[in-house]
Amino acid sequence: MLELAGIAVITAGFLLRFNPLLVVIASAIVTGLAAGLDPVTILAAFGKAFNDNRYITIIYIVLPVIGILERHGLQARARDLIGRIRGATMGRLLLAYLLFRQLTAALGLTSIAGPAQSVRPLIAPMAEAADEVQAPGESDPERVKALAAATDNIGLFFGEDIFIAIGSILLMKGALQGYGIDLPPLSLSVWAIPTAIAATLIHGTRLLLADRRLKRQRGG
Repeated sequence: MLELAGIAVITAGFLLRFNPLLVVIASAIVTGLAAGLDPVTILAAFGKAFNDNRYITIIYIVLPVIGILERHGLQARARDLIGRIRGATMGRLLLAYLLFRQLTAALGLTSIAGPAQSVRPLIAPMAEAADEVQAPGESDPERVKALAAATDNIGLFFGEDIFIAIGSILLMKGALQGYGIDLPPLSLSVWAIPTAIAATLIHGTRLLLADRRLKRQRGG
């Protein structure tokens, strides 16, 4: 029962509104000591957990950089750029981004783009500019932002399963192995390719239909 003392520490710390990070650290230390671990082992466990999850802290570096770029006109430059490209439309732009996101995710590069890194500072403003060029005065910025975010999610979700070392593939392999079905990760990832192609066709059709709708509005 002493090993559950960490739960009491968390409960008391949150009730007293202490710093959440300090509360969690104190709870882990109390739990470790109650389990009979020495301080060096507890410290080693902290180090291993940080090393295993160090990629999470990258967001604290990326967000300030994006904020500085936006302050100096990143979104305005993105709008100007797409406005000068002849023939650029919202649907074509987002379709190109969908293919890029899906292909990079299939190679395991899931963190090089995303809502914070690319959609908000670049893709959404460029799509909004293309939308405004297609149908001046008829643009719906919120709908464009939603389509941009959906494009990123769909590209990542259906692309990452093609990469054999992604967590979802390893989870499926472990679950199947528990039932006595031994399949290599490559067999599972190959069967993700038809689903990814179907997702590209379905969402790509939605994007191109959005272009047609804007063309009709401009013609009207």
